[in-house]
Amino acid sequence: MSMTRPSRPLRVRDLLGESREGFQLEPVAGLSGLSRRIREITVNRPGLALAGFYNYFAHKRVQVLGSAEVSYLKSLSANLRHERMRALLAQHVPCVIYARSYRPEPEVIELANRTHTPLLRCALITMDLINRLTLFLERRSAPRAMIQAGMIDIQGVGVLLRGRSGIGKSESMLSLLKRGYSLVSDDVTQVTRITTSGEPELIGSSAEMTRFQMEVRGLGIINVPAVFGITSVRAEKRVDMVITLKDWEAAGEIDRLGLTRETYEILEIPVPHVVLPVTSGRDIAQLVEVAAMDQKLRTLGYHPAMEFDRRVREVLKRRASAPEDGPRSVGEVGPPE
Repeated sequence: MSMTRPSRPLRVRDLLGESREGFQLEPVAGLSGLSRRIREITVNRPGLALAGFYNYFAHKRVQVLGSAEVSYLKSLSANLRHERMRALLAQHVPCVIYARSYRPEPEVIELANRTHTPLLRCALITMDLINRLTLFLERRSAPRAMIQAGMIDIQGVGVLLRGRSGIGKSESMLSLLKRGYSLVSDDVTQVTRITTSGEPELIGSSAEMTRFQMEVRGLGIINVPAVFGITSVRAEKRVDMVITLKDWEAAGEIDRLGLTRETYEILEIPVPHVVLPVTSGRDIAQLVEVAAMDQKLRTLGYHPAMEFDRRVREVLKRRASAPEDGPRSVGEVGPPE
């Protein structure tokens, strides 16, 4: 079962705390306003606002000042610069970030402290900062779900492996790790819905506390990269399919040909779903590997079951159209009459 996590409001404090490694944001002033909420997940450059135009102003967004804005402010007199920045900060924006390590003027720092508006700065050039901020904000505010499943990357196919406790998920993933594949998460996977190029997709990752760790009954907690090498783990991977392990008796009727593929819905996105019956003697790891390879073929446009069905229909069609006592066509199946 999946559990959707309610969206937590994104605040400037989160931006400063979670992005230090990616953006290296440095707080300058207005730290009393770090609890301000970022209400729109995009970035604004307030050039027109600094020129005095406020008929349309995206005040709910993070404001970024680059070379153009800073150069314009420096061209103004001290009084006019103070007035323009006072008008900007009076809009109750979430925060103002200076790119290229520009430092605000002392009067701007004083205004920020007085209005409780966080002022930050970053060494990145303006466009790099905007791109990284936009990606961060989209990812941070995206819908998320916690799935009771492990996840492994099999030759580029992200597989969520589900099943009851003790059915053999961890043992199967250990066998797959020995074959050179990569672990994303064990037991519980965090799935995030993001949109790239207009198409939504699901990204699976592990909780930070349990990242790169596995719990195996009888062995306890093992560190996967320490045992199998650094290439045996991935921080995140797109979810391409879901495989559910079920006891043979509980699996019910199984499609023997695989003409139809069930789906498993996560965050309103259907994902290809395969049910594998588990019984003594079945190599589950190998079946999971083959299922992932089959899904890769289907993604590339080749459907083995559909191809087999097409060939059978062609043979039956030729049989139906051939004379009753006529010669048999090459490739027909079955014993001669």
